[in-house]
Amino acid sequence: MSGSRPCRCLLRETGEQEIYESVKAYVDALPEQMRTSEEVYQSRLGLCRQCEQLLSGMCVKCGCFVEARAAKAAQRCPSVPPRW
Repeated sequence: MSGSRPCRCLLRETGEQEIYESVKAYVDALPEQMRTSEEVYQSRLGLCRQCEQLLSGMCVKCGCFVEARAAKAAQRCPSVPPRW
């Protein structure tokens, strides 16, 4: 969706394939002990997808790519109060 209005969607849904592939490679390379389970990851992404701070795959609150932040076990949502 390059050049169009930003969406309240995950990065993988934006059409920005190159950026998504880069973030996906980063997530896939995380050591297992640093990653959340797939169930927790999907739950976090579901909560992010409902958040008004989500804009074209990024958190407006902190500037992260939510698909990367949600994959890390030690990370928390930056909203107050946190969504996850």
